[in-house]
Amino acid sequence: MHTPAAHQSLDGRKFVALEPTDGGEVGPGTVFEYHEENGDIWASYSGGTVVRGFLVGTRDGNLLNFRYSQLSQDRETSSGRCESEITTAVDGRLRLNETWSWETRPGSGVSVVEEVN
Repeated sequence: MHTPAAHQSLDGRKFVALEPTDGGEVGPGTVFEYHEENGDIWASYSGGTVVRGFLVGTRDGNLLNFRYSQLSQDRETSSGRCESEITTAVDGRLRLNETWSWETRPGSGVSVVEEVN
């Protein structure tokens, strides 16, 4: 069971994907490190097929809206947009339920990333 998260800062929290995403490049080997300040969010990520990625956006309550850009192992750059809802897992870890779409190529999907210690 997952419930909406009380407003807990994302600053300094790390997340990983629970499974590979169809049509995406993020998978369980990809680690995201989030930062947050005054409703602004940003993160860097890498791992799996992603050499280096960055995201930047805003937070309104439990909703995140951001854009991302990344470099893959095949030296391709891609970017897109994502909306995420922050929920809390039974064990208290934060989870981001994401709906994303590429802006530089065809494709969209949903994914879940979960906090790691």
